Amino acid sequence: MKKLFAGTFREGTSYRLFFVTLLVSGLAYGLQKGIIDNYLAEIVGMTELDRGATEFFREMPGLLLVLILAFLYTWTAERIYKLGAVVMFGGMVMLAIVPPEKALVIAAMFLYSLGEHIQLGMKNTMSLRYANEGRGGEALGYQNAASQIAQLAGFLAVIGVLQLVAAKIAFKPIFAASAVILLTGMILSFGIRGSSETDKNKRRFYFRRKFTKYYMLEVFYGARKQVFFTFGPYVLILKYGADASVISLLFAVSAVCCYFLGPVVGKIIDRLGYKIVMVSDTLILVIVCFFYGFSHRIFPEDVAFIVCCANYVLDSIISLAAMASNVYVQDIGDSPDEIRATISTGVSVNHMITILIALFGGWIWKTLGIETLFILSAALGLCNSAYAATIKTSEKKKQTS
Repeated sequence: MKKLFAGTFREGTSYRLFFVTLLVSGLAYGLQKGIIDNYLAEIVGMTELDRGATEFFREMPGLLLVLILAFLYTWTAERIYKLGAVVMFGGMVMLAIVPPEKALVIAAMFLYSLGEHIQLGMKNTMSLRYANEGRGGEALGYQNAASQIAQLAGFLAVIGVLQLVAAKIAFKPIFAASAVILLTGMILSFGIRGSSETDKNKRRFYFRRKFTKYYMLEVFYGARKQVFFTFGPYVLILKYGADASVISLLFAVSAVCCYFLGPVVGKIIDRLGYKIVMVSDTLILVIVCFFYGFSHRIFPEDVAFIVCCANYVLDSIISLAAMASNVYVQDIGDSPDEIRATISTGVSVNHMITILIALFGGWIWKTLGIETLFILSAALGLCNSAYAATIKTSEKKKQTS
């Protein structure tokens, strides 16, 4: 690991153990993610409308994150990261043991998501904190790659298990295995050391005028991301009849692509600049959304299914460009504490629109069709690029709060 990350991270930090915990939590995530959509559809009996409502509650912790972190403003990023590991473990244990009733399953998903979101902002903050100067994008790329390769192992494990055992029998044991792995990650995270201090003057909501464009970019990205995250797999399950093995295979292919391309995208951000990356990725997104929403009207069903799978993978790849916004914050931020507070606030801003998309996305699909749903996603992506184009990188250090 030392040779792999040579020059990217500062020696004397806990980046090695941090990356081990990323691998462990990624494996656990891959196991549960590989089956959760099929579990909700086949066992819990959730329709597209139910799935949207479920995602509303699953994403609620992201909206509440800035309030949660306000109570923890004296904690270091490392300590908050450990808290997230504990909460994630509790949520997965609950998912493994509760009966398949909608309210209980939603509660378990909410708890797991709470821990996941507590860690989310801390992951980026810690990666940037441990990185050498000028290597922030590369550090985030390695972080993403570590998570992707671990998730890949989880997806492949699901595929292997489902070749031997029927999915309906395997769902609960897989959730239990994920809980055990998260317990391991939680214990390992306790060994991470760090002394980052929170800004003593940090307000409950950390908003500064110079970060306004970052907040808006998070709104647009959160909205377009949510469509694919929530409804992408459900389209394949409900419309094309994809089983858990197929969904896990799709996730595995996405993970492989993101593993190899994550560091590449990070280096592109460092070399070409975050603005160019944020603007250009939408051109591909429009194509992806078109084929995902209209393939069933253009091709025979079996061909349309393959096209949708290919475009799901392509969306996962272009989503890597989201790292550019974090590099943007690092570029205009005045201190590590400010960067941490801004990224954490950005996560909550992101979710302000995300939960609305999750809530109404199912209704849009049901009443207006999946075509409208993915047209909306493409439009939001175009708004994201248009807004990113207004960033004046030459004046980044002249901005005032």
